[in-house]
Amino acid sequence: MWGGPVLDTHLHLRRDPDACFTHIKGCGVTKAVLLTRASDEGKAKEEIKRRPDSFVRSVATDPAEVDAAKVLKNAISGGAVSIGELKYHLALDSSEMRRVYDVSAEMQVPVLLHIQNFPHFPGELPYNTGYTQFDKVVRAYPKTNFIGHADLFWAHISADVPTDRGYPSGPIKPGGLTDKWLSEFPNLYADISAYSGNNALSRDTDFSRDFIVRHQSKLIFGSDCSCIDGKGAGISQGRNPEANRLAGKCVARATLGLLKQLTSPEVFRKVTWENGTRLFKI
Repeated sequence: MWGGPVLDTHLHLRRDPDACFTHIKGCGVTKAVLLTRASDEGKAKEEIKRRPDSFVRSVATDPAEVDAAKVLKNAISGGAVSIGELKYHLALDSSEMRRVYDVSAEMQVPVLLHIQNFPHFPGELPYNTGYTQFDKVVRAYPKTNFIGHADLFWAHISADVPTDRGYPSGPIKPGGLTDKWLSEFPNLYADISAYSGNNALSRDTDFSRDFIVRHQSKLIFGSDCSCIDGKGAGISQGRNPEANRLAGKCVARATLGLLKQLTSPEVFRKVTWENGTRLFKI
């Protein structure tokens, strides 16, 4: 469908054992990383055993738990290719998160971070706070490969970041922290999944064309899509009214189509296959 293989590095494990397979087949994805909580590791292993050519898995657990490091190490030793998605109400430079970065470096797997401060629904609390000082963390852990993701991470593609919404629109002002740090740090990567990644690349396509070329070895395709069939069926963006533009659409399809428009076939293949398979050692 897309002129070559596609790796989805951000597909959450679903309750129905066939649902993830249905999704990747519907949107033209070749292989996917099943984002898996440690408590669901058995389900992910069963799905991988059934379809070894289609899936690998990650591991996630609350970094504040006393045995978090042990849980992560055991899962990685048992086949998990990454840590994440870590979506917890902690600071990026907290002692709990620093223990995870140590595990990531020791076990040589990347860590995927959900960085968000604006609520999608009333009462939602921020995740992985302190992004404007994140460069200090990335610099302090040169052997840890960080993957940034979500609203605030992508809002900082621009030097102008509003505080009244999660998804900025309109022209991008050069000099954004995310853009700067992707150039500065060899161990920082960007997950272009979800509405946040799609919005960042679609809001100012003239900027995005250069941005994709500039960071062609640092961008990684993922879907983070909740549609049922890889074609937009079911409820999509249901708890995120600010993301209505992609309601009723498959995020994977939308972002892959956008990438096709914005870049060359060579760069498209790097972003959708080569970068992910190299970083996740697939």
